[in-house]
Amino acid sequence: MTERSKSSEPHFRVRRVYDPPSSDDGIRVLVDRLWPRGVSKERADVQEWMKDLTPSSALRS
Repeated sequence: MTERSKSSEPHFRVRRVYDPPSSDDGIRVLVDRLWPRGVSKERADVQEWMKDLTPSSALRS
């Protein structure tokens, strides 16, 4: 067992939505206000889209 797997702290990785899904990804969460261009929902394979966690459209402008 690795030191990381012994820890009770949550583990997460940051990846680009354009990267292909991997079998060891776990739950994939998209945190972006706009859906990424050229990526279908099937290809993105995200379980949650947390657009409300991102800056507002006005702030982005």
